[in-house]
Parts: sequence; structure tokens; C-alpha cells
Amino acid sequence: MFRRLASYLDSIRARDPAPHSRAEVLTYPGVWALGWHRVAHRLYRRRLFFLARCVNHWSRATTAIDIHPGARIGLNFFIDHGFVVIGETAEIGDNVTIYQCVTLGGTSPDNGVAGKRHPTLSDGVIVGSGAQVLGPITVGPRARVGANAVVTRDVPEGAVMVGIPARATMVDGGAAPPPKFVPYGTPCTEMFDPQTQKIELLRCELEQLRRQLDALSRDGEREAGRDRA
Repeated sequence: MFRRLASYLDSIRARDPAPHSRAEVLTYPGVWALGWHRVAHRLYRRRLFFLARCVNHWSRATTAIDIHPGARIGLNFFIDHGFVVIGETAEIGDNVTIYQCVTLGGTSPDNGVAGKRHPTLSDGVIVGSGAQVLGPITVGPRARVGANAVVTRDVPEGAVMVGIPARATMVDGGAAPPPKFVPYGTPCTEMFDPQTQKIELLRCELEQLRRQLDALSRDGEREAGRDRA
């Protein structure tokens, strides 16, 4: 148990440069919210719904993070700061990172029958601050959702989503081996602002084209070298 806790705390330190020790990570509201959720989820699975809700309300009051007891969460889940809402049928894989003010929200089923209403986040997903991921959609492994994006459709593996409604940029987020952790879910040096979003998208695309041109130039130089040899 202590080894698993230490591994979890180390996984957070690998994604957040702020803490200086494991003990400091233990003060994070996201860590406490996940701990209380583990308790609430066990009660929920035993159909002790009222007790599960009591634990949920206590967690929300003390951490400013609202995770429904029914949500299923994998290993090494990290909520950086608070004001996060996660719905009942949400499913979260391993090594997922969510920043502040994110909502994993639901949509009302057309037939009025309760079912899968909330999103599924696959392993390694990063969701930037203020993003809204809505409905029974799937966000593929290692995908990134930029700050303030609104995602209402499935996200392919390794995609980087920005905008309202969210759409994929040309920046590659799923190269193998697994890419270096990118804070805040966006690959650019500046955060996406709704007022300047087109400029930011063009900047990202230009940077990608420059990298492709450099790669083609290096290939051409190598081919020319072989011909001279």
C-alpha cells in the first residue's frame, strides 16, 4: 500500500515541477479528492448510495472538486488544482492529467433511459484548464485537450484539440516513443485565447511546416552526398 502511494506521488512530481517532496504533494486537493473518491466508489458499488453521496459531499466541500461516486478512475490520476466536475458515468484511464476548472459532463439520452452519458478518457490524456468534455465520447490515448476547448466528439489517439467546438491541430501529439509530458494540454508556448485562436492555430501549423521542410532539406542533402560519393 505504501509503495503504491509512493509511486502515485512520484507520478505527480513527474508532471508538476512545483512540489519539493512527496509530503508536499500530500497537501494537494486533487490527491485528497481522489482518495475520498476511492472510498465513495466502493460504497457506490455496494449500492450504499446515500453513504457514497455523503463522502462525495464532504470531498467537494473540502477540495472544491466534485467527482461523482459512480465515476471509474484508473491509476495515477492527477487533478492539478480544483473546481473540477466529473460525472457519474465518466471513465478515466491510467496516467491522466486534468487541470483546473475542467468539466467531464453529460448529455441527456434521447430515449430518456439513463446510461452512458459522460466521456471516457483513455490512458495518458491531458485536459487543459477550463476545457469542457461533454457526452459519451472517447478521448483516445495520449490525446491532449487545450485550455478552454469544448469537445463533443470522439478524439483520435494522440490528437491535440483546440477551439470551440474543438478540432485537431496539425501538431503531432502521438509519436512513439511516448512524447515528453506537455503541461496544460497545449503544445505551443502560449495559451490559446478565443480572441486570437486563428493566429495561434496558424502559428502552430507554420511551426509544423518548418519542421517538415527542415527534415526534407536534410534528406536532400544526404541524397546529394550519396550521389557525389
